[in-house]
Amino acid sequence: MPRPAWSLHAYQLIEPDEQLDLFACREIRLHIVERQLELSGHADRTLCGGLLPAMPRWRSMERAALHDRRLCAHCKAMLQQHRRGSRPEWSMA
Repeated sequence: MPRPAWSLHAYQLIEPDEQLDLFACREIRLHIVERQLELSGHADRTLCGGLLPAMPRWRSMERAALHDRRLCAHCKAMLQQHRRGSRPEWSMA
């Protein structure tokens, strides 16, 4: 069965761990990252434009995660933009 053009399978979650990264998000938030990083894009960024932690703990993206209170609101908004077919401004640089 062919996969639809837009799918949650194209994304992964980064789970916060007990030691937050100094250069990435300093809050206990789940961030979304594209599974297939583009060569012309920022490979070290989350959907909201934040830096990836040094040692991210990955989790597959599931529909239930969209209702998690820890999910970054900016990442969720970018995911909705991707679903509608538009790309974030910083990824086009």
